[in-house]
Amino acid sequence: MPLDFTAIDFETANNHAASACSVGLVKVRDGKVVDTAGWLIRPPFGYDDFSEWNTRIHGIVASDVADAALWSDQLPDLLAFADGDDLVAHNAGFDMGVIKAACTASLLDIPSFRYACTLQLARKTYTLDSYRLPVAAMAAGFEDFTHHDAIADAEACAAIMIHAAKRHEASDLDQLAEVSGIRINSIGSVAEAVAASA
Repeated sequence: MPLDFTAIDFETANNHAASACSVGLVKVRDGKVVDTAGWLIRPPFGYDDFSEWNTRIHGIVASDVADAALWSDQLPDLLAFADGDDLVAHNAGFDMGVIKAACTASLLDIPSFRYACTLQLARKTYTLDSYRLPVAAMAAGFEDFTHHDAIADAEACAAIMIHAAKRHEASDLDQLAEVSGIRINSIGSVAEAVAASA
């Protein structure tokens, strides 16, 4: 099995996980980036206030997303890009929490994904003073990117996964998880099936 996955990163309008306001996606095939995509998202109603703190981090304001598609309208595009891939994110619990919360707030079923976390992977792969995305990405040879730009962050995340797989001599995500000691988790019906069999 080759190293195939989709790296993902969300920015949020406020401190609620449902308030996704942008997404970045990077498709990796056989350890190489083959496609990128990203777009602004109008958060679900009731979760669409932009906090000054979040705007200071990513620079996105309410007027930027006024004409963007709602989460409920653009989720099919996200699913089409991922196309059944395992997802990879830095501090993946946050990004998977965004998917779950935004779907719940939009009265949508939570899609099924397996996912891995490059924050956990970086801690098992590098010896660093910090494992924040810019520092971990630098260890992977991916430098000078615009942190908190969703596409750039997803690219950095993909770079960590690819570099770590080479360091661990792993040919795919499952082997990388096994040799590095990280877990592959899941959301949606996949997670429910795992929980039911436990």
